[in-house]
Amino acid sequence: MTNRSRTPDFMPTLSPGRHRSPRKGACFMEMASYLAGEKWSDHPQCTHPLVAAMAREINDRVGDRMRQDLVPLIPSVVGLVSDDVRVDAWIAREAALTALPIVSMSSQRAVAVGVLRSEAVLNALDGRSADELTPRAKEALAQAPEAERWAREFIGVTSGRRDAFVKRGAPAVVHHAVAGISRACVSDPEKRLVDLLNHTIDGVRQLSATSGSQVANRETASPTSAVEPAKDSLR
Repeated sequence: MTNRSRTPDFMPTLSPGRHRSPRKGACFMEMASYLAGEKWSDHPQCTHPLVAAMAREINDRVGDRMRQDLVPLIPSVVGLVSDDVRVDAWIAREAALTALPIVSMSSQRAVAVGVLRSEAVLNALDGRSADELTPRAKEALAQAPEAERWAREFIGVTSGRRDAFVKRGAPAVVHHAVAGISRACVSDPEKRLVDLLNHTIDGVRQLSATSGSQVANRETASPTSAVEPAKDSLR
């Protein structure tokens, strides 16, 4: 497998959804696949699956003008592949913490579950008590007390394994968080989504570096689970 990144002969305009070729337009991850020298795809191997899932959804949920602000971030996801098992839980937690204070009440319950579940997974990986919460999680949950109560009751009657959270739970948390932020009654929901993606990319790179995990290219990265598109996705 080759690993030659390339510069496109022309720059497709970013637009929502999947595209058959660069001449039809491109989404964020299709452009990343092209820059990485991979087959044209919105699910390239060059990027961690959950980072890619977030990028696809944010690409589809922001407007045309704000979508162009995503363009400078595309090269930074090429080769952003980590084998650190903390990455999925960390991404889910950051998305949920960003969303919980601002999403509608109809979305808060699912997002609160995401905060608690991702914190529990990270605690287990780091050898901490399952009930321990970071200060940021405490602060976010305090702003949605009813959602926190419901989430704790829900978690109390359900069981979940860490591998199941990585495969299904974390992608669901990211989806609910991004969708909720896009519909939030705030003045700048689209900017918050772009900022969330930027924060996620930086955080995954830093987490991998500090943990000794490799932020790898396509040839050295271990395969990770594919993330299925949400039901209301354009994919």
